[in-house]
Amino acid sequence: MRPNLLALFLAIPLLTLSQDAEITSWIINPGGETGYNGNLTNVQQVAYTDADVYVRCTCIPGYDIGPWAGNPNTPANQDFCFRITRGPVENTGTLVNTPLGHIGVWRNGVSIFNAKDGISYNNQGIWNRDAYIFEGSSFDACLGHPAPNGEYHHHVSPNCLYAHTDDEHHSDLIGFAFDGYPVYGAFAYTNPDGTGGLSRMRSSYQLRTITQRTTRPDGSALQPNQYGPAIGGQYPLGAFLEDYAFVAGSGDLDEHNGRTGVTPEYPEGTYAYFVTLTENLLPAYPYVIGPTYRGTVPAGNTGPQSGHFTIPGNATTFPSSTNLKEVGAAPADLLVFPVPTDGLLTIANLPVEGAGIDIMDATGRSVMRSQVSTSWAQLDLAALPAGSYLLRADGKDGQVLVSKVMVR
Repeated sequence: MRPNLLALFLAIPLLTLSQDAEITSWIINPGGETGYNGNLTNVQQVAYTDADVYVRCTCIPGYDIGPWAGNPNTPANQDFCFRITRGPVENTGTLVNTPLGHIGVWRNGVSIFNAKDGISYNNQGIWNRDAYIFEGSSFDACLGHPAPNGEYHHHVSPNCLYAHTDDEHHSDLIGFAFDGYPVYGAFAYTNPDGTGGLSRMRSSYQLRTITQRTTRPDGSALQPNQYGPAIGGQYPLGAFLEDYAFVAGSGDLDEHNGRTGVTPEYPEGTYAYFVTLTENLLPAYPYVIGPTYRGTVPAGNTGPQSGHFTIPGNATTFPSSTNLKEVGAAPADLLVFPVPTDGLLTIANLPVEGAGIDIMDATGRSVMRSQVSTSWAQLDLAALPAGSYLLRADGKDGQVLVSKVMVR
């Protein structure tokens, strides 16, 4: 696979990205990069207005996917164009359930699905089967699989998209829900104000202590004809989403599987969803976004035939000359040397102290991270495979600098 996000910047030695995360976080195909079955990969175009961001994508990732044991479906180009609001608003009225099909989009243009597999016990919609339990055997190594319409998607953590086992850094921003709030990996600042080190964000949904499926998660009784199957055998506890109940305060996240707090991209704080994993870093219910959205969901992204917006004529395409600008003249220029390097890389003239530095591979995944407290740093890249990488330095003031790096 040829570079995608990296290739976008290879012709540009040093840039400042001055836009917001909902614009700058996408893995953009520079043109012609292909993946599964020769389909174009990742995001084809990002455009924005004051109100919305438009993300045009194929739903085919840049990393290798497949096979899918027992799944006869084949991934295909979905030709999506999603619209993400730039001003998410908490829903203070009737909460909106996350529906079947796409409920958000990962930063590589692949669909986020909820926890359901689309089948309920006796087709009553009361006891809904957990896709991780009933379809997990058909997930590929990246924990994704194609739907009957060819839509490749993840119900759980998209492990090939980011360093999901990295517990030494705040997890990457890896997508956006259709209510406009960002989605992060499992590790975040322990305290919402950004203090206390890092912790794995724990779901507040707990398996119920039931021996029969005769009540709803809130404890209300069901009619006998609504009872679920006996617990055990084909239907162990946890086979259905209703085997879980939300227990406030038992984890770190709310009923939507998110919280409000500081993140690297939002130093002033934001509401965000988090992928949830067990202590063994296996998917944990509700996996990504909870049974309901936290925010209001604009029409057009969910439901049949959804995700096919037309980018308005007044939208600005990202990146463009208006939102990428060269860093100021020397001596303030960032210095990165030697390029290429056999291992040790020196980065000097960082614009602010306390910068976070990422080395990103061809898929846009961070393969090395460092936090520095001075205006310069040295990184040992000897362990990385030879090839092209992107160095990204994030300052506390919101400034982002990027530079190409070659390892030989």
